[in-house]
Amino acid sequence: MSETNDPSKNQPPGYVPPKVWTWDAENGGAFANINRPVSGPTHEKTLPVGKHPIQLYSMGTPNGVKVTIMLEELLAAGHAGAEYDAWLIQIGQGDQFSSGYVELNPNSKIPTMADHSFDPPIRLFESGSILFYLAEKFGAFFPTDIRKRTETMNWLMWQMGSAPYVGGGLGHFYNYAPFKIEYAINRFAMETKRQLHVLDTHLAKNEYMAGDEYTIADMAIWPWYGSIMREAYGAQEFLSVHEYKNMERWVNLIAGREAVKLGRMVNRTFGAPDTQLRERHDASDFEKNREDMVEARGGERV
Repeated sequence: MSETNDPSKNQPPGYVPPKVWTWDAENGGAFANINRPVSGPTHEKTLPVGKHPIQLYSMGTPNGVKVTIMLEELLAAGHAGAEYDAWLIQIGQGDQFSSGYVELNPNSKIPTMADHSFDPPIRLFESGSILFYLAEKFGAFFPTDIRKRTETMNWLMWQMGSAPYVGGGLGHFYNYAPFKIEYAINRFAMETKRQLHVLDTHLAKNEYMAGDEYTIADMAIWPWYGSIMREAYGAQEFLSVHEYKNMERWVNLIAGREAVKLGRMVNRTFGAPDTQLRERHDASDFEKNREDMVEARGGERV
């Protein structure tokens, strides 16, 4: 047996993959209560529907923030038809496995959206698909010029394919796994830094991801990689994010947009209470139903 295949060096020592994998819920780590190897609903529950045609079911993770940023940007640009209800899906509690949610999204991930301006409503899942749909529907943040349009789609697809290495890879093994595995952390740290360098190199010559125009590509990439630059997983020193000066410029540029500040608050359940708006059903919710205001009223939402 070669040195690289010595089971005594495996983690845990002596571990050898079985011929047939079987699920052991006890080995699921931080997400053992919701992870399982099959799809489909775990319980019956109808999703709520609010007063607006656009109904969003989400949580303020990077994938959810992409969509709330887009919706707030559309509203800021004067697209009144982009008014929306944002319902909180508590993924840690398994809300994404309700029968109503699975009917809209068979993959049971957030975000999910339904457009009730159609009968029956159009269902949407996968954040990139939702961004593209909204951009097409409202004719906004998606260039008409063929080169810029293609560049926007290049970077949107790049983000959809790359972020799992950051979240499911680095984030999981560095922050959430029940024990530290040097090989796994090194593997995903290397890939995360490579991706940051890809972005930093591109942004050295471009104001935004598609050039000189703010697009859905920026909205898709910023929640993930802006978070890595600032706060995610407590890994900023570990990753030496200070090296990526062009990224820092772009992250600050996007963060300064008022719609981004609002979108980042929606369906957020962590951080300071004044940065959280658990659910959004009207623009006035930002002024009356932030979590700090709700807490001051003893938990009452108005």
